[in-house]
Amino acid sequence: MVEAAIPTHDWVDYLSALLTPTIAIAGVAIGLLQWRTNRNRLKHELFDRRYEQFEAVRDFLGSIMGSGRALDEKQADFLFKTRGLRFIYDKKLADYIDKNIWGPAVDLACLHSELEGVPVGEERTRNVRKQSEIKKNLYQEFQNLDRLFSRYLQLRH
Repeated sequence: MVEAAIPTHDWVDYLSALLTPTIAIAGVAIGLLQWRTNRNRLKHELFDRRYEQFEAVRDFLGSIMGSGRALDEKQADFLFKTRGLRFIYDKKLADYIDKNIWGPAVDLACLHSELEGVPVGEERTRNVRKQSEIKKNLYQEFQNLDRLFSRYLQLRH
C-alpha cells in the first residue's frame, strides 16, 4: 500500500511569508504618522507667524489709542512687523488693513503735524475734529480686530 505524503509546513515558513507584508504595513503606518506630524508642525508655524502679525496690528492700534497719535517709531515698527501680510493671510485682509488701519493712521499723523503752530480758530477746530473722527474709527477697528483675524488664528487638527 502506498501512503500519501502529507506536506508538513513549519511555523517558520508561515512567519517568513508574513514578514514582507508586515514590514510594508509598518512602513505605511510610520509614513502616515510622519505626514500627520509634519502637517501639524506646519499649522503651528503658520499660526506663530500669523499671531506675530496680529500682535503687530493690535500693538500699533493700542499705541494710537494710548498716545492719541501715530508715532513715527510705531509706524516703522508696524511696517516692519507686518510686511508680507498678504502672503501669510490673504490679499483681502492685507488690503483691509492698508485701507482701514494704515491709511487712517498716516492721515492722523499728518493732521497732528499740521496742527502744530496753528492758532486757535476754525482751521484748528476742523483739524481736531478730523483727528477725533479718525481716532473713533481706529478704536472701532481695534474692537473688531479679534473678529477680523479669528478666522486665520484657529488651530484645527
